[in-house]
Amino acid sequence: MSDAMAPLRIRHFRTLWLAAMFSNLGSFLQAVAGSWLMLELTGSATWVGLMVASTTLPLFFLALPAGALADLVDRGTILLFSQGLMGGAAAAMAIVTYAGDISPGLLLGLGLLLGVGVAFNLPAWQAMVPDLVPRGLVASAVALNSVAFNVARAVGPAIGGLILATSGPELAFALNAVSYILVIAVIFTIRGQLSVADTDATSIPNAIALGIRFARYTAPFRRLLLLAALFAITSSVIQSVLPTRTEELGGGEFAYGLLLGAMGLGALIGAFTRKTVVETLGRRSIPTTITAFGVFGVIQGLAGTLAVAIAALIAIGMCWVWTLTTTNATAQLMSPQWVRGRTMSLYTLSFVGIMPLGSIIAGALADAIGAGAATATLSIGTIVLGLSAGRFQVPALADIESPEFSAERTGPAHVSTEGGPVMVVNTWVIDHQRFDEFIDVMNEVKAIRMRTGAYRWRLYRNASDPHRLSEVFHLVSWDEHLAQHRRIDDSSRALLRRARDFDTTDSPTTYHLIAVDTEAHEHWDTLVADHEDYHASDGSIPLSQSPAPVTDR
Repeated sequence: MSDAMAPLRIRHFRTLWLAAMFSNLGSFLQAVAGSWLMLELTGSATWVGLMVASTTLPLFFLALPAGALADLVDRGTILLFSQGLMGGAAAAMAIVTYAGDISPGLLLGLGLLLGVGVAFNLPAWQAMVPDLVPRGLVASAVALNSVAFNVARAVGPAIGGLILATSGPELAFALNAVSYILVIAVIFTIRGQLSVADTDATSIPNAIALGIRFARYTAPFRRLLLLAALFAITSSVIQSVLPTRTEELGGGEFAYGLLLGAMGLGALIGAFTRKTVVETLGRRSIPTTITAFGVFGVIQGLAGTLAVAIAALIAIGMCWVWTLTTTNATAQLMSPQWVRGRTMSLYTLSFVGIMPLGSIIAGALADAIGAGAATATLSIGTIVLGLSAGRFQVPALADIESPEFSAERTGPAHVSTEGGPVMVVNTWVIDHQRFDEFIDVMNEVKAIRMRTGAYRWRLYRNASDPHRLSEVFHLVSWDEHLAQHRRIDDSSRALLRRARDFDTTDSPTTYHLIAVDTEAHEHWDTLVADHEDYHASDGSIPLSQSPAPVTDR
């Protein structure tokens, strides 16, 4: 318990955590009211599934630009904008419902508007966790955020059901709108603590492309995203058809709130038992908890009484938190600071952004065969996923090697230039007996180049001298090449130094070719000197060992 609560000793994290708990409570009031109101308006499980999906569906389209903005723009500004947008959408729901002007289309539209705020909020919110706590406490901080969410889940649905039964959905919408005010006030007080991860000037499309390439060429992270997406599709049935499942069990609004609260109670228990479970299971943690989630999902789908369904949902909530806390913390710990907003947007997209697809599938299946049968069917898919999850080779939290950057890696400030694109050519003369070993290392070098800024990479062999090989990679600009040097972590630096040792001459040679004139001749000497400092410190081929850089005008 002491380890789990340690991040709360940090004042800024503690203040935000308390505010988030109240905001999450408002969100659950909103979720209960929105789903039940949609069921009353339409009587359709498909429409209810669409309403459940509405607050996350915009993530599918906006997560990537939102993640790029979280790395390039002041995160406090993004959070204030997104929180204000969500509060405004909730207030509008309250007003039109109270006035009697609500319709299925309007309710769904306002849900989508709130979802736009969620899309911009989540990457910045998740990326700021390491800004507020030391890296060693990231996993505990993620778990505590889950506690804040699930304390609200444990009591919010029951309160929401009570509000629905006594005052109607408009009060729940209004209380949610008010809950955002506290979060906005806290963000104003802590925004100075929130860093901008990548201060290198670049366009949003290029920043998005960099984030995607980072994920593509970081194999463990790529496999984690796929696993999260598949889990989102199969597991979303539990919540998306729960209103209809409640009716099948003979319950009303209050029973629906109790069922959601049971899952929240289980999630709360799971948050405080997370460390013991994860450390005990190690690499088997994610496969085991996903499989268990599916087993209890089948039980919930086949349950004939509310009591059995409640017991199953408590277990489901525990497995839910054990799984998602581990995957979220894994994504955080794998991510270097310069791209953290984009990696967390990709993680959010792979799970939260994919959940609407699962909700829509679940709703349509429930209309066809019933909510209980749909829950059991898709939960069998979760079991299959859990049994095969070991093949994804997601490392245990204790085994993750977080990117580290030595103090001496901090480079000097550079003169801003607009030259580009840039082509870098590094040439080795290789001993033929080490050729296969060299190729293996260069495959790793390719991954480093591509995940730190290059958009194209090839290895060429000299036709007249087959032992002379040239690595060629391209970047969009000179500024981007300088930024690439700053993104080389310590393990990558060691690999680049190893690659240099394959050359049979004194050192490989390197050329830097710029496609256009930078028109900054008076700064060129300073720029080159600083560039040499980078090459001397990050494992790259020293510029002093190569011919002078070439500019193609």
